[in-house]
Order: sequence, then C-alpha cells, then structure tokens
Amino acid sequence: MPELGLNDGRYTGFATSMATREFTTNSAEETIALGYKIASGLTPPKLVLLRGELGAGKTTLVKGIAEAFHAASQDDVTSPTFTLVHEYRGPDVNIYHIDLYRVDTQRQLETLGLDDLIAGNSILLIVWGEKFQRFERERDIEIAIESLGENQRIIRIKGKSLGERPLKETQDC
Repeated sequence: MPELGLNDGRYTGFATSMATREFTTNSAEETIALGYKIASGLTPPKLVLLRGELGAGKTTLVKGIAEAFHAASQDDVTSPTFTLVHEYRGPDVNIYHIDLYRVDTQRQLETLGLDDLIAGNSILLIVWGEKFQRFERERDIEIAIESLGENQRIIRIKGKSLGERPLKETQDC
C-alpha cells in the first residue's frame, strides 16, 4: 500500500479549535490506505461524520478503517444505505458504519437507537449525519470526500484531535 501519514497533508487552520488536513488519493487502493492511517489516529469512543456525494468514496474509506481495527475485511464492508447500520466487531474496537441518507425525521433517527451504540470501545462512522444538527455538534472528526473524477479524490479531515501545528503541503498518494 502507498505510504501515507497523518502528519502529511496541508494545515488550513480553523477559527475554532478544529484543524483541517487535506489529502489527494488517485485510486481506491490509496483511499483504503488513507483509511488505515486515519484509523491509527482514532481512539474510541469517537463520532466521525463522513461527507460526500453519492459515489464519492465514503465506503471505500471505511474499508480501510474497519480493516485497520481488524473489525472486517475490505470485502465485507459494504454501504449501509438500505440496512442503515452495519456493525463490524474487532478484538478491541467496534465500528458502526451508519447511513442516514434515507432517515428524514428525528423520530426515524430515534428508532435506530444510536445512543445505545456509543460505548468506550466504539467508533461511529456516520454518513449523511449533517442532516441532523445533533451530529454536527457532537462530532469529534469530520471527513469530507470530494470526487475529482473516476479515481481521484480530495479528502479533508477536520477534528479537534488533529492538532494545531503546521503540516506539510498537500500529500498526493
């Protein structure tokens, strides 16, 4: 896999205590590799919002995160668009891949029981979480994926735990 590091990327700062790092990936394999590196910086419990249009590569990134925690193989990670929640249990960390695309009301959200998933060993990866203000407030990290073509992606990672120090220029994977 390509060598990536969370110390690579471009620091764009933020008015709040959030820092943003930006990466470019040029293939699904590089996006998965970035997922591995992101996982190395995730200590449960965490709530992570994943943003991006349909087909942007959110599930591809989750493949790397889940595999890094030995919670699922890449082949076992699929989009939870219709099931809404996929659970991947690792030896130390449980990953919950949650898709709120088809959830429109607070009542529908409450029936999912997401509060019950929050535990000391859990990481919630929520797709389309920006639909609900609660997740905007409670998120620890936000990952936005922008497709620049068939394979190229710009991935911006914003979070309190990323630190405030200057970083290298944008990393091409």
